[in-house]
Amino acid sequence: MRKLLFLINPHAGRAEIKTRALEAIDLFVKAGWEPTVRTTQRPLEIPELLEARANEFELVVCCGGDGTLNETVSGLMQCDPRPLLGYIPAGTVNDFAYSLGLSKNIREASQAIVEGTPFPCDVGRFGDRYFSYIAAFGAFTDVSYQTPQESKCRLGRAAYILEGIRRLPTIKTYRMSITHDGGRVEGDFLFGMVSNAISVGGFRLHEDFAISMNDGLLEVLLVRSPEDLTQTRSLIRAILQQELDSEYLVSLRTSHLLCEAEEEVPWTLDGEYGGSLRSVEVRNCHQAIRVLRPKPMPAKQGQANP
Repeated sequence: MRKLLFLINPHAGRAEIKTRALEAIDLFVKAGWEPTVRTTQRPLEIPELLEARANEFELVVCCGGDGTLNETVSGLMQCDPRPLLGYIPAGTVNDFAYSLGLSKNIREASQAIVEGTPFPCDVGRFGDRYFSYIAAFGAFTDVSYQTPQESKCRLGRAAYILEGIRRLPTIKTYRMSITHDGGRVEGDFLFGMVSNAISVGGFRLHEDFAISMNDGLLEVLLVRSPEDLTQTRSLIRAILQQELDSEYLVSLRTSHLLCEAEEEVPWTLDGEYGGSLRSVEVRNCHQAIRVLRPKPMPAKQGQANP
């Protein structure tokens, strides 16, 4: 039988996995896999485990939220060769899963793993660390890791919004220079994100971003600080409506960027604290991992698959 490592975060946003893990394991066994099950006990345990044992397995499946996925991807990036990756989303927001069309239903997600097809997916490199879908700084980026877990489980996505509103009075701006494939951008920014997903914070990004998760490019969005409070309403509208031609928003696509600031800037990686840095280099690792996802639906007669 082919060997599978099943990593479960029992503290993820949705506790459903605690009662349905056996169902997923049963599906794996019936599909010809020999699963080894491991529940996570502490932060950064997964990368250590994968570095030591990934070569024993053909497939690694993780079940948890975006943070669990980040640890799994980070661990796989240290491996050569890299096993296939399966993901059962059990967190609060699950941006990466949404972007790849993965079901939040544990049985359906497990079925997609055993019947799915490998998708070569880009991974972001942030200094000597990795992210699966986003690296961000500035306004609200600490919301996901400072929002109480109880609130996340009880309120879901609304918990992030409520926590963000509570923090409005403390928004700080950062004077930064961002060098990318096509040049350089400078200014005072209250928010910035480097992403590889069509959904961030549970909200779908505008189609004008033309996002692909395996094109070797990262999508960058920067929000300039308004000069005075009278411009705040226009800024909020530009953000909510994703007006990419707004004077407050800078959007670009690049394979590499260098972010430099006059002071240390706190970053988040996939919703978890990523450290405070004055300078950091971010790169796209093109098609670095293979993620199992549902097979595309057959195209109707006269139509092509996207």
